[in-house]
Amino acid sequence: MGRGPMGGMGGSPFGNTLRSFRRDSSVTRKTIKAGTAKRMLKTAAPYYKILMIFLVLILVDAVVGVANPLIFREIINVGIIGKKKNVVIDFAFLVAGLAIADAILSVGQRYVSAKVGEGLIFRLRSMVFGHMTGMPISFFMRTQTGALVTRLDNDVLGAQQAFTDTLSSVVSNVLSVLLVVATMMVLSWQITLVALLILPVFIFPTRWVGRKLGNLAREGYQLNAEMNSMMIERFNVAGALLVKLFGDGAKERSLFEKKAGRVRDIGVTQAMYGRFFLVALTLTASLATALVYGWGGAQAIDGVLSVGTVVALTAYLNRLYGPLTALSNVQVDIMTALVSFERVFEVLDLQPMIQEKPDAKDIPEGPCEIVFSQVEFSYPSAKEVSLASLESVAVLDTTIPSQVLFGISFRALPGQLVALVGPSGAGKTTISHLVPRLYDVTSGSISINGVDVREAKLSSLQKTIGVVTQDAHLFHDTIRANLIYAKQDASEDEIVEALKGAHIWNLIESLPDGIETVVGDRGYRLSGGEKQRISIARLLLKAPRIVVLDEATAHLDSESETHVQEALKFALSGRTSIVIAHRLSTVRDADLILVIDEGRVVEQGTHIELVKANGLYKELYELQFAQQSQVK
Repeated sequence: MGRGPMGGMGGSPFGNTLRSFRRDSSVTRKTIKAGTAKRMLKTAAPYYKILMIFLVLILVDAVVGVANPLIFREIINVGIIGKKKNVVIDFAFLVAGLAIADAILSVGQRYVSAKVGEGLIFRLRSMVFGHMTGMPISFFMRTQTGALVTRLDNDVLGAQQAFTDTLSSVVSNVLSVLLVVATMMVLSWQITLVALLILPVFIFPTRWVGRKLGNLAREGYQLNAEMNSMMIERFNVAGALLVKLFGDGAKERSLFEKKAGRVRDIGVTQAMYGRFFLVALTLTASLATALVYGWGGAQAIDGVLSVGTVVALTAYLNRLYGPLTALSNVQVDIMTALVSFERVFEVLDLQPMIQEKPDAKDIPEGPCEIVFSQVEFSYPSAKEVSLASLESVAVLDTTIPSQVLFGISFRALPGQLVALVGPSGAGKTTISHLVPRLYDVTSGSISINGVDVREAKLSSLQKTIGVVTQDAHLFHDTIRANLIYAKQDASEDEIVEALKGAHIWNLIESLPDGIETVVGDRGYRLSGGEKQRISIARLLLKAPRIVVLDEATAHLDSESETHVQEALKFALSGRTSIVIAHRLSTVRDADLILVIDEGRVVEQGTHIELVKANGLYKELYELQFAQQSQVK
């Protein structure tokens, strides 16, 4: 019949029951938010019809499982003892037919289970991924990357198992137990009751083993997470370089081996507990079988029971203990599924601070004018943008963020270059982040061509504004893939033109794989200047009307800076630009220079006007000039 000795479908029932006891029983002490179960069912709404088919298949399979021992009973009582060959042959064909039917049911169940399970995984992952990509940048600045990946991986899989493993196991086991017990009671209620009384002898030690397995599993998950985190940090280019330059290889290996060794020890202990579980279950079934054969055999000799009934009762025992044992831990299974769903819903319920209004507008076409009007800003609190579980902390930071910007007002006319200068930490980068609406202002407004950025469509803002950051990020992919990320339908001529405009085409053309060269993790196969020029080429390919540069040449050597400056000059031509300048010499030709200090505009004007004003700008300029003279 394609079953294990304990009955059930979809793999060894011993293994399924053991996995149930290996789960963390502490989940039963968790308080699930009201409505989680209802939302869980709503998530599965598109699969209701196929779930009904799934349940029908389970029901039919349970009935087939109960029918077999009764057929064996008739073969023995009527066929063999009655010496009726035709009955034996007919029932043998019936057993074979049921075996084929059971095999078909098994395949059908697996197909339906996979259809529902994989569909749910796809739906939940798509929902979580889409929701996360819409979160503000402050969310990613606080959240652990590994925690996000876990939500998309482990928690989604745990939620999916609620409608495959857990649903299948609970329904199948309940039906099997009800049908088997009812049939056994009809055959011999005395033997059935005694067989059921033996079960607690096995269940109580098993509960103890289950708690031990749950604790070990929890510790194993934590250690594996720590090892994964360690590998992620050490195996990326920056981490590997840090280990090479400052780390102790022997110490690193020892630290990893300590965690891996404990995982090994946990694995051995789990294996032994698992063996104890299986031996105990088998022993209990064997003792019950001995009881049935002893007591039932004696009753058969006395004529109270037939031989076929004794055999049938023995077969039913093998289909009783596995499901009953699994059901004794069903609360843990259900709570585990609910907790997984709750963790997924927790992410989906965290609303992004930056949202598009229903009546959002497009930025009007043509050259862009940017107007800051009395802009004040404080960074959002942890509670507004993050979850404690995603930061791996018990409680989120409750510190109230202090104000960063105070009454910032200025106007960048179409085609103008506005430079932001000032001491480190003055608020320059914060100002640049407000233009593409990475954050929303606390008060005041920022408008582009008369449209408040909070009233604009997010897609229109993204299309209008291009940003080159201080640390140009490239995906571990080809140069072409990194470029067309800004414009998926870019032609070959457009790509080449953008690379030429960024003054890097000659270099790329000289590479063996040319534009198909893989740049490596975060673009580490390229120099800082080369990465910046590729990011500028990406900006040119996008062709935005507004350009924001965040100290794009701050960490480059003189030669690289020269190349990047040439590329930037081309990129900024004819575009409204906001440039954060570390080297003041690079913005002497700016149309307007804003001197930012402690979140305020303390000076503004052209280079010549600011030098004449004898303020902070002149002080910073003369300090840099003196440092450059000393270097020379």
